[in-house]
Amino acid sequence: MGTVFSFDVRGGEPAAVRAALDEAVAGLHRDDEVFSTYRDGSEISRLARGELTVGACAPEVAEVLELAAEAERVSDGWFSTRYRGRLDPTGIVKGWAVERAARGIAAAAGASGVSVNGGGDVQLLGTPGAGRPWRVGVSDPLRPGGLAAVVSAAGVAELAVATSGSAERGAHVVDPRTGRSAVTDLLSVTVVAPRLTWADCWATAAFAMGAREGLRWLESLPDVEGLLITAGDEVRCTGGLAARLG
Repeated sequence: MGTVFSFDVRGGEPAAVRAALDEAVAGLHRDDEVFSTYRDGSEISRLARGELTVGACAPEVAEVLELAAEAERVSDGWFSTRYRGRLDPTGIVKGWAVERAARGIAAAAGASGVSVNGGGDVQLLGTPGAGRPWRVGVSDPLRPGGLAAVVSAAGVAELAVATSGSAERGAHVVDPRTGRSAVTDLLSVTVVAPRLTWADCWATAAFAMGAREGLRWLESLPDVEGLLITAGDEVRCTGGLAARLG
């Protein structure tokens, strides 16, 4: 998927943990082979060219496309699987794949805590130790190497943190209304939610909306908090974000 993945697993029987990690890594490679838009022979590329039907693809394709359709509905079209006129569900695939890997490890290894990080987007399950919550640093887009905030998973069994922005990858988020790069006053949007599948989608959609509309929309979503940083170094947060910082 063109990025680095890291795993932090606490507890569980060592052999079971190793087997679960091996399966998770193999699964991520399979997901890349199926969904990569950079591979001409991937199922998603062949589907986009009309060479395959959804029914002829791996079952994960239908699952991801159904989730993407739901994301498009909830975001009123600001999240889309169409990239410059071509089928491209990569805006949801990474979050979905990371979340699936984390849940697979937790189920198979009997671990007390699992953290899977895919290119800075993180799914957290359980805890890293007794009385200790998982904590995730949010990069400051205006100060390389600095942190804008630290998110804590204290008090919850699962939490995801996803960031969308232009600081590291440039203007890669597209406005689905125009098909061109989103013109926005934002540098980054970080979304905190129970599931990374949705946190990843909502961060992308809110970034395309811009600071004012993006913040208003994130406030309307249940169990979702957001941290938005503008090009003018203004920080805007949803009302409940403070409870997740620490």
